[in-house]
Amino acid sequence: MSLLLENRFRDLPPDKAIDTNLFLESVSHIPSFFDCLGSNVFSIIKSDINGNIQKIRGVYLKDPAKYVTLQDIVEAEREAHSAEWPKVGATLALMWLKRGLRFIQVLLQSLADGERDENNPNHIRVNVTKAYEQALKKYHGWVVQKIFNVALHAAPYKSNFLKALSKGEEVKEEDCLANVRQFLGNYTATVDAIYDMYTNLNAELDYTV
Repeated sequence: MSLLLENRFRDLPPDKAIDTNLFLESVSHIPSFFDCLGSNVFSIIKSDINGNIQKIRGVYLKDPAKYVTLQDIVEAEREAHSAEWPKVGATLALMWLKRGLRFIQVLLQSLADGERDENNPNHIRVNVTKAYEQALKKYHGWVVQKIFNVALHAAPYKSNFLKALSKGEEVKEEDCLANVRQFLGNYTATVDAIYDMYTNLNAELDYTV
């Protein structure tokens, strides 16, 4: 069974409200994705995602009945911390978490779309680079960008990456990519819904780290 399909995200309701508990359940498995990329340099993103998940979970567990959806949390924090918001609490954690989730989305979509370096078709550097540039680069200062340049060059071969996604099983590339496309459906919808929520609430910040 594919690592991704074991922990698929749920369908969203028509209003695109994201159930907090179900989201935390699905997203808690995402950090293990970065183990498939091999290099310890990617542990930076993994650690960041883990930390942000824990911050959101900590807020949710204080009052699950109040924080049924992610929007409930963000709107409650806006009301409670008007001066500091959105650079506060679970709102800030989710802001960074969605960027890590977008990184994964762009990387997997690029692979599923068949984008590759024709001179090195078994490399995923072009896919990882696209994901980093679209999801994270603008929020990183030059020091962090330098670290990620090292990570991009340490990206694994596509065959090894897809095998890791298949939990070490020998799976045909087209079958593995079919699993990736299946996973991306609800995952992409969820990530897009979070981005839309931040746009609608004017909660996005562009500072760098």
